[in-house]
Amino acid sequence: MTTARVPGLPLGEAKAAADEAAVPDYMAELSIFQVLLNHPQLARAVNDLLATMLWHGSLDARLRELVIMRVGWLTACEYEWTQHWRVATRLGVTTDDLLGVRDWQGYDAFGPTERAVLAATDDVVRDGTVSAESWAACERELRGDKTTLVELVAAISAWLMVSSILKSLDVPLEEGVGGWPPDGRSPAS
Repeated sequence: MTTARVPGLPLGEAKAAADEAAVPDYMAELSIFQVLLNHPQLARAVNDLLATMLWHGSLDARLRELVIMRVGWLTACEYEWTQHWRVATRLGVTTDDLLGVRDWQGYDAFGPTERAVLAATDDVVRDGTVSAESWAACERELRGDKTTLVELVAAISAWLMVSSILKSLDVPLEEGVGGWPPDGRSPAS
């Protein structure tokens, strides 16, 4: 287990900081927020951005989780992969589909919509922008819904930012949480 470059606040302090920053108490139980709450205003902004997409988004939750898992895989971010493994499985995303994001091009169970959003994810992580080809596929598959298209790009970008924060600050997994579910295989494996 790693130690964060910026120590996380002890749970009691994290919950107090969360209350003051209007971040839900349960977020203070997560290592990422124990670190982020060293800067309460920033923790609130990050929470508000992510919560908007998690709880009030127009992008299908399954697609969003596949995108997040792909970002976690491409960036080799154990924390992101592990946290969203739990989120995605609670939402009913199958283990096969979650593992399928590792090599989505070779995974036959994904249809054109999953392939479009995962190609867009790869583009943004690799090149910083969605290619014209991937954009056209996303536009077609998401039926030109401007709100959902904006949210797709925001989701890819937001969780790429989160991955960078997690890795740059060496944020550890929570106590007792095993990494790289379900098989411990990481991108470097």
